[in-house]
Amino acid sequence: MKILVDADACPVKEEIYKVAFRHAVPVTIVSNSPIRIPAHDLLDRVVVSDGFDAADDWIAERADAGTVCITADILLADRCLKAGAVVISSNGKPFTHSSIGAAIATRAIMADLRAGGDQIGGPPPFSKSDRSRFLSALDEALVRLKRGR
Repeated sequence: MKILVDADACPVKEEIYKVAFRHAVPVTIVSNSPIRIPAHDLLDRVVVSDGFDAADDWIAERADAGTVCITADILLADRCLKAGAVVISSNGKPFTHSSIGAAIATRAIMADLRAGGDQIGGPPPFSKSDRSRFLSALDEALVRLKRGR
């Protein structure tokens, strides 16, 4: 088991460490620039090139059925799901095979609206309930993986 984190804009890194330490699961923080991480045997940092989707490619190539991927990137979530990984967004909502199609479609619609000049709001601000939901979702995902799903 392992946790792979799309870390450049991840607001829950400290929560990931907390849960990973409790379950003794290794974590790899993947980013385009160096991110400070605590010194711990379970934590590793990978800095990829600043090329387009370099972090996503690194994560997707290593995702498998024993992986929990943390990302807000819908297209990366889709790639990781196809590789058999469990995928959780930073607000604690899981990406699943049944929900990813709608998420991709919504992403495409929003991109079209923005390209057409429409003023649309972004996601709601990150909240305490998002943080709490994330902690629960990650803990549950690791317990399921330990039990063989």
